[in-house]
Amino acid sequence: MAANRWGGLCTADSRSGKEKSGIRLRILAVWGIWAGLVIFLAQTAWGQEIRPIRVGATVSLSGKLTEPSLMARDAMRLWEVQVNQRGGLLGRPVELVLYDDQSRPELVRELYGRLLEKDKVDLILSPYGTELTLAASEVSERDHFVMVTGGSGDSIWQRGYRYIFGIHAPAKRYLIGCMDILARQGLETVAILFEESSFNISIAEGAREWAERLGLRVSYFKGYREGKEELPGILQKCLGTGPDGLILCSYPEDSYTVLERLKAANLRPKAICQTIAPCLPTFCRQAGDMAERVFSPAPWEPDARIPFPGSKEFIVSFTAFAKRPPSYHAASAYATCQIMERAVTQTRCLDQNKLREYILSLDTVTVLGRFRVDNSGMQVGHNPILIQWQDGKKEIVYPTSMQTAPPRF
Repeated sequence: MAANRWGGLCTADSRSGKEKSGIRLRILAVWGIWAGLVIFLAQTAWGQEIRPIRVGATVSLSGKLTEPSLMARDAMRLWEVQVNQRGGLLGRPVELVLYDDQSRPELVRELYGRLLEKDKVDLILSPYGTELTLAASEVSERDHFVMVTGGSGDSIWQRGYRYIFGIHAPAKRYLIGCMDILARQGLETVAILFEESSFNISIAEGAREWAERLGLRVSYFKGYREGKEELPGILQKCLGTGPDGLILCSYPEDSYTVLERLKAANLRPKAICQTIAPCLPTFCRQAGDMAERVFSPAPWEPDARIPFPGSKEFIVSFTAFAKRPPSYHAASAYATCQIMERAVTQTRCLDQNKLREYILSLDTVTVLGRFRVDNSGMQVGHNPILIQWQDGKKEIVYPTSMQTAPPRF
C-alpha cells in the first residue's frame, strides 16, 4: 500500500488508467477552485475599495448650542482619526457623516431620518444636548438603532425607550455638590433661575430638592423661555429676595447676560453657580472679572489629575487636534465613541440588538469616568464634580477626594 498525498490510501496497480485520470481531473478541479478564491480575495484586497463603516450624527453649527456642540464635533473627528489609525472597526475604515442641525429639534428629526433611511449609516452618535437628543432618539428608537448620548435630562429615561444609553449622571444630580458646599459654608437662602428646556428644568428641580434636603431655603424659583426679553425683569425680582446664592440653569448666552446685569448693577450674591458656560475654556475671557468665583457642575475637567484611564492622553491629543483644550462636552462625545467602539469590537458585528445587549451589561471606565447603566439606559455609575473659577483658571472644588483647591466665597 502507498500513501496518497491527498490523505487517502490506494494500491498503486489497482486502478485503471481511466480511474487514475478521473482522480487527476478532480484534483485539478479542487486546485482550480482554490486558485480562483485566492485571486478573488486578492482582487478584493488590492483592486477594490472596502466600504467604510459610516457613523452618522448632527452637530449645531449655529444657534444656542453652538459652542459646546463644536467641542463635541471635534472630539468625534479626533476619534475618527484615531480609530482609523488603529485599523478601523471590523477591518473597515470609519467615516463620519455629520449634518448641521442649527440647534433645532425639528431639523434633528429630519436629519436623523436622512442618516438612517437615505445615507444608510451603520452606527449613529447623538447630537449635543437633551432637547436635541429627545428629538433624535425618536427616530433612532423607531428604527431600533443604538444611541449613546451625553444628554442627561431626566425626561430622556422616562419614555420606556430600549436603545438609548446615557453617559452622564442624571441632570437632577448635577448640583448636589454645589448645594452641599453652600450649606457647609453656612449660607441660608438660594434663588434658582432656569431656562424652560428639559435639561435645565431637570437640573433646577434637582437643585431645589437637594437645597431643601440640606437645610437651604429657596427664596425664588422661576423659569423663562426668552432670556434676552425675560431675564432682566426676573433677575431684578430674584435679587429682591436677597438670596445668599444665585443658581442659573441655562445655556451660555443667558449666563453672560446675567453676569453683565449683575456687574452693571454692582450687585453680587455670596455665591453664583451657572451650568455649561463656566465649563468652557473661553468663559473667563468672555465673562471678564465677573468669572471670578463662579461655580459650575461638570461631568469632567481637562485636568491631568483626573484619575480616569486615557484622560491625560485625551487632553493632549484633543488640544493638539482642535488647537484648544477640551471641555467636558468634548470628553463626553469622545466617551460615547469609546463605548460604541468597544461594543462593536467585542461583539464583532454591527447588529443593533447585539450592541444593545452588550452596552446594557457593560461596567467599564471611559475618559469621562465610570460607565454603568440601569435597565432604562440611565447612567448610574458616573458622578459629576464641581468646579470654580479662581485667579483666571478652573479649579475642582468638589468632591474633596479630587479637589485641586478649596472653594472661595
